[in-house]
Amino acid sequence: MMRNGGELLVESLIALGARKSFGVPGESYLAVLDALHDTKGKLDYILCRNEGGAAFMAAAYGKLTNTPGLCFVTRGPGATNASIGVHTAMQDSAPMLLFIGQVGTDMTGREAFQEIDYRAMFGTVAKWAVQIDQVERIPEILARAWTVATTGRPGPVVIALPEDMLTSLTDKSPLTAPAKIAFPAPQVEAMTTAQQMLKAAKKPVILMGGTNWTETGRSALQSFAEQSDIPVVAAFRYQDQFDNFSSAFVGEAGVGMLPHVKALIRDADLILAINVRFGEMTTDGYTLLDVPVPQQNLIHAHPSDAEIGKIYVPDLGIHACPNSFAQSLQPVSGAWTDWRKTARDAYLASFDAPAQPSPVDMVAVMTYLRDRLPEDVILTNGAGNFTVWPNKFAKFGTKARLLAPQSGAMGYGVPAAIAAKVAEPERMVICFAGDGDFQMNCQELGSAMQAGAQPIILILNNGIYGTIRAHQEKHYPARVSGTTMENPDFVALAKSYRFHAERVETTADFAAAFERAAASKTGAVLELNISPEALTPRQTLSQMRAAALAAKEMA
Repeated sequence: MMRNGGELLVESLIALGARKSFGVPGESYLAVLDALHDTKGKLDYILCRNEGGAAFMAAAYGKLTNTPGLCFVTRGPGATNASIGVHTAMQDSAPMLLFIGQVGTDMTGREAFQEIDYRAMFGTVAKWAVQIDQVERIPEILARAWTVATTGRPGPVVIALPEDMLTSLTDKSPLTAPAKIAFPAPQVEAMTTAQQMLKAAKKPVILMGGTNWTETGRSALQSFAEQSDIPVVAAFRYQDQFDNFSSAFVGEAGVGMLPHVKALIRDADLILAINVRFGEMTTDGYTLLDVPVPQQNLIHAHPSDAEIGKIYVPDLGIHACPNSFAQSLQPVSGAWTDWRKTARDAYLASFDAPAQPSPVDMVAVMTYLRDRLPEDVILTNGAGNFTVWPNKFAKFGTKARLLAPQSGAMGYGVPAAIAAKVAEPERMVICFAGDGDFQMNCQELGSAMQAGAQPIILILNNGIYGTIRAHQEKHYPARVSGTTMENPDFVALAKSYRFHAERVETTADFAAAFERAAASKTGAVLELNISPEALTPRQTLSQMRAAALAAKEMA
């Protein structure tokens, strides 16, 4: 049977298991759009408003489902817009495939209209970047791309599709199924050594995170940690991967790391790191462990051998997927119960923050939400000071999920929430967004409206770029520059996209407004009236400025 490149690509993707895709149309991949015409219900195309939003959706979809999120964009401006999602997927270790329409092979290298060398452009951003120049090689390269995106440390793959290749005819057969690849399992000798090291420890800590966890793997790790009475710390924005209600869970190592978590990692004599890439946020700027040889004994288990020893030299490196490793652990015992209990008590105490100097008090809001939200809720956020609320004041059980970017990308939350509703339409999805963060991708409300994938969005409107204002006040106190915003009518904007929308003026108004939002069949946007004074849970803007001015006077 003869088919063109677009048809061969789409049929192969369906055979691999792809069911949803996100994109913005372009003339450079019309053959793919035509092939998608008859695939509704098999491989749906979610029409987006900006390639950045589409790429964020694909990255979030991959992180949520552990299957590659698909994104289709056109060449040049489309690809550069989409690059933010590729970077986010890479730092999140999320599987993703970005397909870019490309100039014809007869024009390559001439700087044709919108031409870019995508292998060069994405070479240091994606896990792999490739261009398919011959139509017959679509199944081969697509099979490899799917495997690269999902194995080892998962990540994004960028695939350039020359326009003439997509319209070329071939009798090459499409793929029929994805490759069945067994994940690496730990060696018996390595596990014996790990068990001996754990038994000899005085202050052990488990540091876990990353993607590709299964329910079985998470359950096995929780059972081991609880039976062994070892405290568990989640890596930056992966606290949804371990039951926060477990007596073993003691907090997240990320932005705004709580003092007890810093002390726990710094003072540990053994760190069992599982499925973790040692990023800047998780290590407090690489200060909690000495580079390259930590003072703490380090066992590092990871499915990618490239991550083991990349920054820190482990005492024992184990090449294994997190699930098989967790299931191979045997409970140990030691005199560290007080060590674990003190950390757990400090974690629980961290939810007790003072009332906020704001018309809407987010401490009270989060207290309400912790009691109200369903156990399988999905929370999303972008970047800004407001993220402290979903990241530090929410509790994630075994069924709840958090979609938040390790890259610290503003604008991720709204597209991620839409992708979550596409993947899991029956679940409650709540996006936390600052007023600046929301406006990075507010146009994607149109995508949500058209796809019928409308989440609940909480806009924390304080009229400033809060994170940058905090840095300004610390380093240049009372010299405000470029961080105050004049905002539109968010309620009117949301209503124009057929969302239920309200402005919540006071804390007392929130509960009833949220219940109306939860009951809405068309999603909801709640604009929360937040004072800029409530910049952090425990320090006001004025206090931050006063402390910086006092420090300058003393200098």
